[in-house]
Amino acid sequence: MSEALLFKIAAVGILVSVLSQVLKHSGREEQAFLTSLAGLLLVLFWILPYVYELFETMQGLFML
Repeated sequence: MSEALLFKIAAVGILVSVLSQVLKHSGREEQAFLTSLAGLLLVLFWILPYVYELFETMQGLFML
């Protein structure tokens, strides 16, 4: 995993947490939840190829 991906994930986490707090304090809890969900899905789509590669490696390791 590259360092750039880790920095992107950290940036999304900081941005989502700030937006979520601002939305919660303005009384928009639904939008805050959707913002958090969107950030989570974005990060999951970024790391999905790495998870797939991990499972392929594990499968190749245990297949004799």
